Amino acid sequence: MRKPIIVGNWKMNKTMKETKEFIEAVDPAAASENATFGIGAPFTALSTAVAAANNLIIAAENCHFEDSGAFTGEVSVPMLQEVGVTHCIIGHSERRTMFGDTDETVNKKAKRLIEAGITPILCIGETEAQYDAGESEKVIRDQLTGSLADMCAKCVADIVIAYEPIWAIGTGKSASVEIAENCCRIVRDQVKVMYGEEAAEKVRVQYGGSVKPNNIAEYMAQPDIDGALIGGASLKVDSFIEIIEKTK
Repeated sequence: MRKPIIVGNWKMNKTMKETKEFIEAVDPAAASENATFGIGAPFTALSTAVAAANNLIIAAENCHFEDSGAFTGEVSVPMLQEVGVTHCIIGHSERRTMFGDTDETVNKKAKRLIEAGITPILCIGETEAQYDAGESEKVIRDQLTGSLADMCAKCVADIVIAYEPIWAIGTGKSASVEIAENCCRIVRDQVKVMYGEEAAEKVRVQYGGSVKPNNIAEYMAQPDIDGALIGGASLKVDSFIEIIEKTK
């Protein structure tokens, strides 16, 4: 049985003060034996979040695959280890479209995180044009082929893969439950193709894209959806607690 994992992705939001207030308000609700709840916070807020959280897991929103060097503005995995995060989001569509992340760099980041004992939350998903052209399955399989290349089956089994159709991120549009389940099933099948049935059965697949308190339960009822990566609804204490209460 796969343990559900619900993670908020704050993106470029919240100061350290706001982070402390939010974590202290939400953390008690996140106590659960049945599911894992967490927050992806900006680099500047990570230490604050880690210190304030007892039940929530804390994730970074990105990392570099090199340990040090002339990479102005980047943050390395050893730096994240020192802060104490347990998870790290990589390959988010905003990183891919705005900051040049590719399947190759995401693959390097995933390997470095795994080596450090930090769980990658690896994001994939198609654009609206690709969806309209009927290319969703091809895009999903191609992105996973590149992003999960040359890894061990056990490593892949332990990561989290977030399927986020780009046309549903921050747009208010959300993929229908049927589309989300079908695409998450394709994700699991591609893991099976690459790393076998055991890895495919163990890997946790999240859906992301305009997930809110009023639709989370429907998504979570699907057999191949093991969690959610949540944007806007994770920024407000009330809405994130409501999501937690509906899924724990």
